[in-house]
Amino acid sequence: MKKVFSVIICISLTLTLCSCGRGLKRFEKTYSDVFDTISSVVAYDTDGDSFEKHCDELHKLLLKYNNLFDIYNSHDGITCLKDINEKAGKSPVKASPEIIDMLTFGKKAYKITGGTVNICMGSVLKIWHDYREEGTRVPEMSILKKAAEHCDISDLVIDEKNSTVYFADSEMSLDVGAIAKGYAAQKAKEFAQENLWSSALINLGGNIATFGIKPGGAQWTVQIENPDPRATQALTTMGVVDKSVVTSGDYQRFYEVDGKRYCHIIDPKTLMPADNFSSVSIICEDSAIADALSTALFVLPKDEGEGILNSIEGAKAIWVDKDYKIL
Repeated sequence: MKKVFSVIICISLTLTLCSCGRGLKRFEKTYSDVFDTISSVVAYDTDGDSFEKHCDELHKLLLKYNNLFDIYNSHDGITCLKDINEKAGKSPVKASPEIIDMLTFGKKAYKITGGTVNICMGSVLKIWHDYREEGTRVPEMSILKKAAEHCDISDLVIDEKNSTVYFADSEMSLDVGAIAKGYAAQKAKEFAQENLWSSALINLGGNIATFGIKPGGAQWTVQIENPDPRATQALTTMGVVDKSVVTSGDYQRFYEVDGKRYCHIIDPKTLMPADNFSSVSIICEDSAIADALSTALFVLPKDEGEGILNSIEGAKAIWVDKDYKIL
């Protein structure tokens, strides 16, 4: 769950910024213990104590998703994805409603993206993860092809009635890095909108989810980072209301071998890191869909990506090519 997105939020880092209409004030809180990234929430609340109380509720929810979707560590008292990867190839594993729902969305994402986003590619992605951690060589294609024999999403059997997960292929494993943070950001947004605030921006490691407008009617302002290391300004700045913004890029999580950069986003057709763009940003209502789309459109040629984008009502994209030009 280490997929990194690079979206910069135009917000101050002070806790209480200003007093705005209707007696609400703007506050910010930062977390460093969810999804291996720095996350934050900016919201309008009546006072600092109320904001902190609401933040505690949001933090508990984020920690819950962080632990459930963990493929690297087990956690006491719950069945997380690591446990499912270890056991589901032998017999059906009882899973939480949150995992069942997220994996069901994973199958939906597979269909939306024409198979480009595949949460059952754990066997291939683990190889790239290990080689990236080592940082000195690229895996042989023969190893990748053998692992790819165990990535058929139809082998992921989800029994919603009994809340179980089973792998028809015992060597298959899950990796939900392409959707987990976006899914969690969307659920956090829905929870916060229903229970905590009337207006907020949730930044889950660059997966941005907003709802409501600021007191006075202003939109939330989001800047998308420029992937060009020479750039001194953001790629673009936009105002958003009830929208999510997610970016996939090749400029944060990568390693180099013999002068060639290999990013963390793998093309399921070639089994190699995608190399079409420097970044792709998605703007749409649902953060989980935006997460999946940003990965798919980063992998695919632009014309194929546009075809997928056009199937999602209201979704927009910004492609940046390898020369750092906006397409």
